[in-house]
Amino acid sequence: QVQLVESGGGLVQPGGSLRLSCAASGSVGSIAGMGWYRQAPGLEREWVASITSGGITNYRDSAKGRFTISRDNAKNTIYLQMNSLKPDDTAVYYCRATILYKSPSWGQGTQVTVSS
Repeated sequence: QVQLVESGGGLVQPGGSLRLSCAASGSVGSIAGMGWYRQAPGLEREWVASITSGGITNYRDSAKGRFTISRDNAKNTIYLQMNSLKPDDTAVYYCRATILYKSPSWGQGTQVTVSS
């Protein structure tokens, strides 16, 4: 099994920045890729960004140019650097790990609130 723990959320003003972290533990060798999702109140959970085990990154259109996903393999941790935050970015952000031959693992989520 893989356990994921997110951190770094909080309250930030529009235009501000936050960096989210997601630390993986357990059977980390079975992780094929990791990503960030978010869920705003009343809406479905949506994909934000992902990074493969080889370091290839992808972003939803609204995150391109503002968000950067990265990984530190030595720490089994991924990050989401979020700049130029907007109120529409307000959501609970979840970390997800794609596990070879098994269902994905999810973290517990961290709240990001963008408000003046």
